[in-house]
Amino acid sequence: MATKIKKALIYLALIVLAVACLLPFLLMLVNATRSGNEIMTSVTFIPGKSLASNWKVVSEFFNIFQGFFNSLLISIPATLLTAYFSAMTAYGLAMYRFKGRNFVFAVILVFMMIPAQLGLIGFYDLVSFLKLVNSYIPLIIPAIAAPGIVFFLKQYLESTLSPALLEAARIDGAKELSIFHRIVLPIMSPGIATMSIGAFIGNWNSYLTPMIILTKKEKFTLPVLIATLNSSTDIVANQGAIYLAVAISVVPIIIVFCFCSKYIISSISAGGVKE
Repeated sequence: MATKIKKALIYLALIVLAVACLLPFLLMLVNATRSGNEIMTSVTFIPGKSLASNWKVVSEFFNIFQGFFNSLLISIPATLLTAYFSAMTAYGLAMYRFKGRNFVFAVILVFMMIPAQLGLIGFYDLVSFLKLVNSYIPLIIPAIAAPGIVFFLKQYLESTLSPALLEAARIDGAKELSIFHRIVLPIMSPGIATMSIGAFIGNWNSYLTPMIILTKKEKFTLPVLIATLNSSTDIVANQGAIYLAVAISVVPIIIVFCFCSKYIISSISAGGVKE
């Protein structure tokens, strides 16, 4: 009986936490249908009647579909590069024994602790020197260097990959790149998918660097475009339009999470078992 009560309390607590997490998202969707004056004067979960007018305001300020395309043009290549090269780096650090290995890993740990904003001025000077201002290249290529993801994948690989499997492949005559692509990557796929979700969300929501690097409005990403709406003269009247634009911008993140969320559980389960 006590066990059943304990289980019921745990489930009740989980339900309360789930509702608490969903309420802000629900409020965002509701406010997307309300006018700015309604949002500023009251809080309610009943949808309003200003969805069409909010959409009109968003359409007048910027082309939201162009912003969608621009964000995808950055997020997808950056995520793929992050996943592939981080996996390759983690594999090298986890499975190869070479001089300076611990030093390289220590440097990666140090860079995990340094805020990226500290190097922003120097980064802009470099981008300006290379004449890459208003280009997507500075927003995609630096994604290769992801120390946090390398750290996670290294720990994940050490927990899931047996060195004996690699030795067996080498005895069979497999080349190192072939081993990485045919054996290691499939084993790492849950961990890579988990990190890719975070990488995609980070690239999709990136605001500061695109705002500094991009100067032409037709190249702005969605977060930068939404910020232009937020900084308009009539902020109160545009509150509903801002909520609508934010609600639309969340859609790709939800889609990615729905398709890849199963890998989070499998990666945690795999990482919890060590040979």
